[in-house]
Amino acid sequence: MGQFDNHVVIITGSGRGIGAEAAKQFAAEGAKVVINDLNPEPAQEVANAIKTAGGEALVVAGDVTASDFPERILSQTIKAYGKLNILVNNAGFTWDGMVHKMTDDQWEAILSVHATTPFRMIRAATPYLRDTAKAELESRQVPENRCIINVSSTSGLHGNIGQANYAFAKMGVVGLTKTIAKEWGAFGVRCNAVAFGFIDTRLTQSKEAGEVIEVAGTTVALGIPQKLIDTRNERSIPLNRPGSPKEAAAGILLMASPMASYITGHTLEVTGGMGI
Repeated sequence: MGQFDNHVVIITGSGRGIGAEAAKQFAAEGAKVVINDLNPEPAQEVANAIKTAGGEALVVAGDVTASDFPERILSQTIKAYGKLNILVNNAGFTWDGMVHKMTDDQWEAILSVHATTPFRMIRAATPYLRDTAKAELESRQVPENRCIINVSSTSGLHGNIGQANYAFAKMGVVGLTKTIAKEWGAFGVRCNAVAFGFIDTRLTQSKEAGEVIEVAGTTVALGIPQKLIDTRNERSIPLNRPGSPKEAAAGILLMASPMASYITGHTLEVTGGMGI
């Protein structure tokens, strides 16, 4: 018996990195997982790994910023599994630049994926989270575990050089989280955020490695310039190392777990102690 048996979980941006690890961990604990990535190939690889291990997974590939995407992924989820328990708003990328050089396109693209998309996803999930929970309460049924996990960042909590757009969006996610916690708490639906520090993913690896993403026809380089990595002082992290995607994903599962049934509106910092 897993702690997420009979749960259905949607994780945006789960074809790679933290999202992929979260998908595998949820599935290992008994959940049916809906996997999303901009490209179908990495999402399908994660789904195949889950199925090989004996779990259940559905792939819904596509651009999370598209106006019709939330309804599409929700409708396919309900058609396949009949319900939704956990929504993880994880999809995102970085498009860095100093404020005086940042373009409107850079600003809007990051706000779209990190702030507008979670709002749209939550709104689209209303019938399956808020309204279903309300109906259970009214009929005096034992409520199921239902929650939303929004992925934030220490860049949002503390700011970060070259990331005005990302910091703005990720702090906005914290405000959205607290608001949903207050609006939906009466129905037993929890909403929490997880703010990651330095996690070893393609967004924090060397930019010279050549990882890119296409944004509205523009190629955006991912990662951090090697010269900044070379001068990084890991002693600013009390655990003295970056976190792994598995460790980051575990923070998501922790806040989604029934063990966290009385925690809502909280932002969990998964940072190895950085910033304390």
